[in-house]
Amino acid sequence: MNLSDWQWWYIPIAVIAIWIGSGIKIADQWNRVIILRLGRFARVSGPGLFIRLPAIEKIAQWVNVRIRVTQIQAEAAMTKDTVPVTVKTVMFWRVVNPRDAVIEVDSYQQSLELAAQTALRTAIGTHDFTDLLCKRESVDEAIKESIEAKAEQWGLEVQSIEIQDVQIPDELQDAMSREAQAERENHARVILGESEISIANKFKEAASIYASDDVALQLRAMNIIYETTKERGATVLLPTQLVDALSIRTTSRVNNGRSEEI
Repeated sequence: MNLSDWQWWYIPIAVIAIWIGSGIKIADQWNRVIILRLGRFARVSGPGLFIRLPAIEKIAQWVNVRIRVTQIQAEAAMTKDTVPVTVKTVMFWRVVNPRDAVIEVDSYQQSLELAAQTALRTAIGTHDFTDLLCKRESVDEAIKESIEAKAEQWGLEVQSIEIQDVQIPDELQDAMSREAQAERENHARVILGESEISIANKFKEAASIYASDDVALQLRAMNIIYETTKERGATVLLPTQLVDALSIRTTSRVNNGRSEEI
C-alpha cells in the first residue's frame, strides 16, 4: 500500500472527527441543557463540557437555574370591601427541575407569571383594603401558597412574593385623606373634652379644700398675687374686704387729699 492509499483513509477519519467535534459544547455553571434523541427526551446535561451527537441528538432548550425576579401587577382589582386598587408585587423563583420545566409546559416563565397574576387578583378579592396595607406578609403568603402547587408540577420553586406598592385612584385617595383628617379632628376634640372634664374635677376638688380650709385659700390667693406681679413688677389694688380676709396689714397714703388703702 503506497502513500496515496493512506491518504484516502484520512478523509473518513477527518469527517468523523469533525462530526464529533461539532457536538462538543460547554454549559455555564448556571445553565442546564435539555437534549432530545430522535425527538425523545434523552438527558439533562451541564454544567461544564458535554457531547451531543449531531443529526441524532439536538438541544431542545438551555435552562437558567439561577434565582429570577419577576414583577407581577394587577390593575383596577377590587378588594373585599370594594376598593379599586393597583397592586405591584415582585416574585422570586427558580427552576429546580429543568426536565419538567421544558417537557411539561410550553413556556414555563410565561405560565408562572400568568398563574401569579391570577393568584394576586384572587388574594386581593378576598382581603380588605386595610389588610393590603397593614398585613402584607399574610397576603404575600396567601399568594405564594396559591401558585406553589402549579409551580411544583412545572419543575419550578417560588421562594417568595412581596407586595411592592398599593395604589388607589386619586379621587378616592383625596376622599380617604379628608375622612382621615376628620377622624383625627374628632379624636382631638374628644381628648380635649376629656381634658376639660379632668380639669373641672380637679378644680372641684380644690374648691372643696379651699371651702373647708381658710388658710389654704389665703395662701392660694397670695400665691396668685405673687405670680401676677413678680415678672412685671406691677402694683395691684385690692379691695379692703379682700385685704381683711387675707389678714394683710394695710398702709395708707394720701393722694390729692384722699386716703387710699393699698
